[in-house]
Amino acid sequence: MAARGGTRGRGEPAPSGGSGPSGDPAPSGASAAGDTGGSGPSSDSGGTLFVVATPIGNLGDLSERAAATLRSVAVVAAEDTRMTRRLWPRFGIETPLVSFHAQSGDRRRDELLARLRAGEDVALVSDAGTPVVSDPGGELIAAWADEGGRVVPIPGASAVLAALVASGIPAPRWGFEGFLPRRGSERRERLARIAADDRATVLFEAPGRTAATLRDLAAACGAGRRAAVCRELTKLHEEVRRGTLGELAAAAAETPPRGEVTLVVAGGDGEPIRPAGGTDVVIDLAEGRRRVDALVADGRTRSDAAKEVARATGLARRALFAERAQEVDR
Repeated sequence: MAARGGTRGRGEPAPSGGSGPSGDPAPSGASAAGDTGGSGPSSDSGGTLFVVATPIGNLGDLSERAAATLRSVAVVAAEDTRMTRRLWPRFGIETPLVSFHAQSGDRRRDELLARLRAGEDVALVSDAGTPVVSDPGGELIAAWADEGGRVVPIPGASAVLAALVASGIPAPRWGFEGFLPRRGSERRERLARIAADDRATVLFEAPGRTAATLRDLAAACGAGRRAAVCRELTKLHEEVRRGTLGELAAAAAETPPRGEVTLVVAGGDGEPIRPAGGTDVVIDLAEGRRRVDALVADGRTRSDAAKEVARATGLARRALFAERAQEVDR
């Protein structure tokens, strides 16, 4: 979408010698990031690698410092040059673009390293947000840092932080899972860790897989755990759905979300029980007992219901049956 509002200095060439964080000319010998320091020792002869966050939707979220940096470097390495080029006319950027993505291979990385060694400044950007946060670019950063090169982050918009803020879920501590594996034991193990974690968890998901992931999260964490589905953050059709995992899974199955999706799941308060094997998801005991109760409400005996849930989830039949029996005895 075309974002409202402009950026100071739009269309103006960068001052000679580069720009500082606010767009003002940098002192002689200073880089576009200003005298903010970097991660690792500075190389006397090499250039600076700027890791620049770009908007996740609303182009107005590109900071003045980021725009000044993109104008002042020798080259911008972009995940998709077609996506990144949208920023050029809006912010008066004329810097050459080269592609650098997960399939670029060693040759392009080595070309960029050679330019840095020669003293050129290079900016690294992804399609949206910050490089290496579920995006490529980590190998270039690690290689230049290993050589003692200067790496400077230029912060900006973040889907992770935007979703945490909008979710309404308390998150004094939180973890980021990125994209879950699509299937198999690794997916089950990641779901189990989310279920057991007392911190809030943020995940990315494709719209077509959101309903299935919410369903698996509901099974692992319990259908009653609070969560939020945030889509198209900062864009025209931004939407945040809040509710329980069970409610959100049902809603996503009925009306699949469209666009970029970020999920926020509230922290848990207990350890999940791992299935014995052969199941698609990890189910905690509380959710297993709820499934038993539902079968009993449909007319099954508790013993038969416990056997069926145990067979489907890998939970111990005795635990499913005995826990409820102890509650009834009390």
